[in-house]
Amino acid sequence: MADLDRIDHGILRLLQRDGRLSNADLAKAVNISPATCHRRTQRLFEEGHISGVHAQINPETVGLGALVMVGVVLDRSTPESFAALEAAVCEMKELLDCHLVAGDFDYLLKIRVRDMADFNALHSKMLIALPGVRQIRSFFVMKEVKENALLAF
Repeated sequence: MADLDRIDHGILRLLQRDGRLSNADLAKAVNISPATCHRRTQRLFEEGHISGVHAQINPETVGLGALVMVGVVLDRSTPESFAALEAAVCEMKELLDCHLVAGDFDYLLKIRVRDMADFNALHSKMLIALPGVRQIRSFFVMKEVKENALLAF
């Protein structure tokens, strides 16, 4: 991040908190002109520092109140088995996140479903059918203490 100055950091921090800020409000907050702010913000997008702007949806209000973390262990640790699993999970609309991890699991999945019955159906139809899976361990989240925290930089 050596190519980013304090104004760039300010723009990033402010947009991270509220992606709906107008360019005029953003410019005022970082003490630059709106034209300069617009150019800098465009550059931050073009250079990949900002990967997107999204609405944060309340999962409860759209009927997806159950959060499940799933640890997946593969039969083999080969590039082909990793690629096969990754291709399969990318097709799952219920899947929020998939991370290749070190430790007890090969992958850690984050899944949103309506309830335990919904997860049971997903488990029996999709999770156990994932290619190369030896073991699946599911953890139902009882309380979300900190979710989607802002990056600190």
